Amino acid sequence: MAARSWATPAHPRIDLYSDTITKPTPEMRRAMAEAEVGNEQSGEDPTVNALCRMVAELTGKPDALFLPSGTMCNQIAYRVWCDRGEEILLEENSHMLHYEAGATAALTGAMSRTIQGTRGMFTAEDLKGVMHSASRHTQKQVLVSVENTTNRGGGAVWPLEQLRKVSETAHEAGMNVHMDGARLMNAVVSSGIPARDFAAEVDSVWIDLSKGLGCPVGAVLAGSEEFIERAWLFKHQYGGAMRQAGIIAAAGVYAFENHVERLAEDHENARRLARGLADIEGIAVNPNECDTNILFFDVGGLGVSAADFSARLRAEHDIRIGHFSATSLRAVTGLDISEADIDEAIAACKAVAGG
Repeated sequence: MAARSWATPAHPRIDLYSDTITKPTPEMRRAMAEAEVGNEQSGEDPTVNALCRMVAELTGKPDALFLPSGTMCNQIAYRVWCDRGEEILLEENSHMLHYEAGATAALTGAMSRTIQGTRGMFTAEDLKGVMHSASRHTQKQVLVSVENTTNRGGGAVWPLEQLRKVSETAHEAGMNVHMDGARLMNAVVSSGIPARDFAAEVDSVWIDLSKGLGCPVGAVLAGSEEFIERAWLFKHQYGGAMRQAGIIAAAGVYAFENHVERLAEDHENARRLARGLADIEGIAVNPNECDTNILFFDVGGLGVSAADFSARLRAEHDIRIGHFSATSLRAVTGLDISEADIDEAIAACKAVAGG
């Protein structure tokens, strides 16, 4: 086996691969350096506690828990709500199914039943179509999981009434509802709907700090006091308990105070990119399906693969846009991307398309 290389790859000049690559601003770094800290595991870190209170108030939930990652938020929530052999119902493009390394099966032992939706969302009728009556021969359906905004759905925002009907259907059937709110603040800024209104329809919800909010690490899970008390147990089991974590929690506090409204800039940059790409012959994109900061576009009309198109963008223009499928790519805007970067990316795509 070849030895692993420890060399750091060169960072692309313009990086539209994901909003997870955003670096903390100098002001955020200063807040982190000056943070008051304590033993987080014992509830003694004042900055962590302040962040948790902030998210609890934002979502209208009684309690919240600071965790290292969004995947841990999902997996702890599933472990709280589900027992081994029980079933989670969720849309077929959900992050948990595709990008969490089979953690739900490995850690909770729960089954997953998929729902075919539209842009990562589904209706109450879609949900009813996969529900079944309880019997001694079938697994118990205990949880519905939704994602807002939707990742593989192109950053789509759940309509509140649609979410409400899905939640009502689940609750009537005795199921809980969990929201993967990795980009919930993008949904809030795009729709004008407060986070607590979305969160009111679900039993647990989390918000990622390391995407559009621009933090280097972390996420916060919110729910009832009983839910969070149970979640603490699994936080310890999964290795998520920390010590002087206020250093990283301070980034979250700073982000909620300074980086929420600016998400509108990311959304406008994504729409600007969509409009520019739509004018390039051979590239298929729907600007009307660019709700937030995620944009999918297809280069099949150019007679090239998405991987080749992506590779040429990087090699010839030092711009990174990830290839998503055989002919589609995904661009994501974030804190480090400017309007000028978008215009340059459009020009580069036009050059590659013409070549």
